[in-house]
Amino acid sequence: MNRPAMAADRLPHIIWLVAPCVLALAGCATPDMPAGQTVISPASLGLADNNAPPLAANWWHDLGDPQLDRIMAQALADNPGLQAAMARVAAARSTLAGARGSGEPQIAADAGEQVQRFSGAYVIPPPTGGSTKLISDVQAGLSWDLDFWGRQADRIREAGARVDVATLDHAAARLALTGSIAQTYIELVRSERQIALAKATVEERAGARQLIEIRRNSGLASLIETRSADTLLAAAKQAVTQAQGQRDLAVHALAQLAGRGGDFYTSIAPASLSLDTALPLPDALPADLLARRPDILAAKSRITAAAAGKELARKAYYPNINLLGLAGLQSLGIGNLFSDRAATFSGGAALHLPIFSGGQLKAGYAGASAQLDQAIADYNQQLLLAVRETADAISQINTLGEDMAAQNDRLAGLDDLDALDQLRLRAGLGSRLDLVESQTRLLAARQQEANLAAARNKRHDPAAADDGNRQTIDPARSIHD
Repeated sequence: MNRPAMAADRLPHIIWLVAPCVLALAGCATPDMPAGQTVISPASLGLADNNAPPLAANWWHDLGDPQLDRIMAQALADNPGLQAAMARVAAARSTLAGARGSGEPQIAADAGEQVQRFSGAYVIPPPTGGSTKLISDVQAGLSWDLDFWGRQADRIREAGARVDVATLDHAAARLALTGSIAQTYIELVRSERQIALAKATVEERAGARQLIEIRRNSGLASLIETRSADTLLAAAKQAVTQAQGQRDLAVHALAQLAGRGGDFYTSIAPASLSLDTALPLPDALPADLLARRPDILAAKSRITAAAAGKELARKAYYPNINLLGLAGLQSLGIGNLFSDRAATFSGGAALHLPIFSGGQLKAGYAGASAQLDQAIADYNQQLLLAVRETADAISQINTLGEDMAAQNDRLAGLDDLDALDQLRLRAGLGSRLDLVESQTRLLAARQQEANLAAARNKRHDPAAADDGNRQTIDPARSIHD
């Protein structure tokens, strides 16, 4: 037996002898970087056992306004932000499909022809040497990463978590969008109520102004009374103008949220939503709060993705073992390509072990560990913020309820005072200035009642806690501010 044949026979034995050494080197080279952050336990946040009522996907239907339903449908179809979130979901799914496919055997076919001049003074003797030949080649190759260390599984797990993140981000964007639309629509309702209130006041004060003018022409009223009536009428007209401006802003915001422009403005009719309508909320923080917030679930999925990424970076220290194969036809000249003598094939295994990489593997692993710590810290921060936001919303709803009750009492008292001032004026015991002051307070109180009703309804919005994403007008701002 010749020496090359003996060397080929010993090759498998050499591989089996070298493999344990390779594994030992890989184990010694892998660093140990424990996570510096720990996930906060939801049980430690004091959530109550009572669960909130389940929230339907189309929760706004419970508000009973067909126009709001139409705007929501338009926005869910055309809002660019929501479309971008859906595109990120599609991109994440394609990445997952690619990760799954890379773990399967890879087969590729190649074919080619080329003209080559063979050197007559090299290894190939004449007559081939020194001639020009057409080289034909048709072959198929096989490559398969055996993934002994589970690297591919970690890559798939990371990509799958990224799909979850993108999907939950889309759900969070959808909730934020529908919440913004609902709050803006409530602002539309508030401004329409203010317009109706101001117009009714204009009619009332215009009638009073006519009576005073008649009395003045008869010598029964003074210029002071006329100017006082003019002042009240002008204030009511100003309230109409300001409320109409607020409605215009709400309409513009609704069009933008719906992904439309100026053509959408004229399609907004007077709203039929009642400010007394509100979605049910619990009295305390529900135990299933975290399962209801897609942004919290997305932050948790980011931890899963980062953990898989860290494990993938750790296993970069391990060797790669691939199966390789090649089969095809090769010949000089196309006429011999499909003959028995043109067949060729090869097969075997390849092993790659990184020994010195200039610190790249260590830097990659340190970066992946830092990303995991960051994902945990972001989740903890988002978790604490969610608890606070929900507690704030519940507290504000309760406070606004008490505030509305006090405002109703105040409004009833101002109504009584206004009636008494008018009686005093007719009896000659009071002045027109007293009536101006009382009616100004009465109009402001009625406006504030509408503001409080709108603000309380907005806090019932499922996405109301996320004030940073709101594109609405301040609901509690009086038109006199």
